[in-house]
Amino acid sequence: MTQYAILTDLNRCVGCLGCSVACKVVNGVEIGSFWNKVLRIGPFPDGEGAQFPDVYTYFLPVTCQHCENPACVAVCPTGASHKLPDGTVQIDKEKCIGCQFCAMACPYGVRYLNETGRVVEKCTLCEQKIAQGELPQCVAQCGGRARFFGDLDAGLDSFVGAGKVSIAGDAGYDAVNSEFCTYGEIAKPYTDSDVHHLPNVGNDPSFLYILRNHEWKGEE
Repeated sequence: MTQYAILTDLNRCVGCLGCSVACKVVNGVEIGSFWNKVLRIGPFPDGEGAQFPDVYTYFLPVTCQHCENPACVAVCPTGASHKLPDGTVQIDKEKCIGCQFCAMACPYGVRYLNETGRVVEKCTLCEQKIAQGELPQCVAQCGGRARFFGDLDAGLDSFVGAGKVSIAGDAGYDAVNSEFCTYGEIAKPYTDSDVHHLPNVGNDPSFLYILRNHEWKGEE
């Protein structure tokens, strides 16, 4: 069974907010609303008793996790929130009545009511793009090449990111949207203990985060 997801290598993320801006532009997200937020985590002491400048900070992109067992789908009274065969969670705006039960049920606070259309919105994982073999916009525009898209059933090394690995390769807009590299090609070594999810409250979030050599704070 397919389960599309995004893998973010937090050791590569520089907090440029490119993913957040690209998401808003391509999806027409209103000012003041976000489908993808980037949180600054830290600074924290880089070792026991450490003080500035011996501190570390990392950046945590938070969006709809396209959960395996989404609470938003379970509470939706009209079937507007639903899960597709590719594993993504989508909203049928024709069925949405704006009750916001789904927004209240989401443990990550990534749904909101579009006041103009009176319907709930969130990340669609750029359904309109991945259906054509393209990358989600946040992945395609990641300047740090920290975000990768793929099917969990195929393994993390198969996840793809924007552009080719070659430093001499074309870094133009068209190239990064049509030529991909895999996470397995560029990833630094990591262990199972470096792979994290946002808190699981029975919904089984699909998105993954890799953080090496630092303490994961995503459960807080």
